[in-house]
Amino acid sequence: MRSALTIILILACSSIYAQDATAEYVGVKKCKMCHNKAENGAQYSKWEESAHSKTFDLLLTDKAKAIAKAKGLKTTPDQAGECLQCHVTGWGEVSGYQLTVDQTDRKAVSQNEALQAVGCESCHGAGSLYKSKSVMLAIYEGQTEAASVGLVKPNEAVCLGCHNEKSPTAKPFVFAEHAAKIAHPYPAE
Repeated sequence: MRSALTIILILACSSIYAQDATAEYVGVKKCKMCHNKAENGAQYSKWEESAHSKTFDLLLTDKAKAIAKAKGLKTTPDQAGECLQCHVTGWGEVSGYQLTVDQTDRKAVSQNEALQAVGCESCHGAGSLYKSKSVMLAIYEGQTEAASVGLVKPNEAVCLGCHNEKSPTAKPFVFAEHAAKIAHPYPAE
């Protein structure tokens, strides 16, 4: 009886802990491990060829610097939160992109560099809770609800978080057209 109660208590506590777990950003390199194979849809390669993978680099251009100056920003675009919120992954979050990291901590530097663009998690949510193959397989097989582990299915509202009139370079945004340009589905079996 006592061991059964112990098991129930452990399961209850682990269930509560799992529900309270906060997803953290892991960076595109973690996604690449599984999502770069052609037979799985080569999503990483498609992202790497897209404009999303180059968003941070845009902040380093003379055009971006001129826009920042015209907007009255006190710093360069690559240092301005107003720009970073849409040009990196996880801006403003503890596990997201940071302006400074300890340069002697190679892991922190690599992790930060993996967040230096509009990466997978910018659209799909922080990945620490769904990055493992077993969790992704459980989602694919319908055993786990994607949202329960932080996996987001991007929709128009997600895109409009950045593709809107606040952007000084905003262009008309037609969700269906833009979604088709960046489509990267998992192949049907």
